[in-house]
Amino acid sequence: MTGAKPTNNVVLIVDDAPETLQFLCDALAHEGYTVLVARDGIEARARMELAMPDAVLLDAVMPGPSGFDVCRWIKQDPTRAHVPVIFMTGLSDTPHIVEGFAAGGVDYVVKPVRIAEVLARLATHVRNARVSRLAREATDIAGKGVVLLDGQGRIAWQSPVAQRALAGWGETDPGARLQAACEAGLGRIAIDDEQELTLRVLGSAGLNETMLLLEASARSRGTSRSDPAAQSRLADAALTRRETEVLSWLAKGKTNRDIADILGMSPRTVNKHLEHVFEKLGVETRAAAAALASRVMGED
Repeated sequence: MTGAKPTNNVVLIVDDAPETLQFLCDALAHEGYTVLVARDGIEARARMELAMPDAVLLDAVMPGPSGFDVCRWIKQDPTRAHVPVIFMTGLSDTPHIVEGFAAGGVDYVVKPVRIAEVLARLATHVRNARVSRLAREATDIAGKGVVLLDGQGRIAWQSPVAQRALAGWGETDPGARLQAACEAGLGRIAIDDEQELTLRVLGSAGLNETMLLLEASARSRGTSRSDPAAQSRLADAALTRRETEVLSWLAKGKTNRDIADILGMSPRTVNKHLEHVFEKLGVETRAAAAALASRVMGED
């Protein structure tokens, strides 16, 4: 069309209402988008098997699979989970909105749609998804993987490198273990006698999500190796960052007064932290706690 603005972005519109399809197709084509069309959930799946769109405009209520079902199908496969889904719905009640976000949608517009609003939201989500994907791919090229943890310690997203690294770990609930390791301040997690995961927290990545950078590598030779069982025990204890610092200095043979001076707190506060550490680790003495910490740090 004359005056179209080339974007090279592909949008899949899924709606069983012909008037909505025609209206959106014309408007998006005029903005330079390549438009794919599906009239129900089954057609939507078929289109996505053939071509990967940059975004999906999805009707919530359709014959056959609902839009919520289609969104869940999109998000369950890592190869297409990055595609932003924007719901179009006449269902403006809170439970329906919540269901849309729970299914994996990033946004919603209420019918009858206003094209200016759709274009603004679409452009923002396509841009954000592309930037995020490029960043994750660049990270993978560097040999490291990226993991997003939600507020419950579940893996919300993982890059291909991270997925392979965690598969080699063989942990039944890797998200919870990663979160526990982060809270305990652990920078390494033993996979077995030969391999380890190097872990780094990159910070917040969205609504109550934490981004982690990790890499599977051979454990260093020529140094004492940490004890996997001790690492697991320390991770499961979920020590706070301050408790981890106190335990680390305790393992180095420091007294309560030494630790207090180093960390800028009173000896009484150090003692209170140690009481919590002992309770969480299930030990009764300073020596037992120090020995456990030393095995984790791989020190003799």
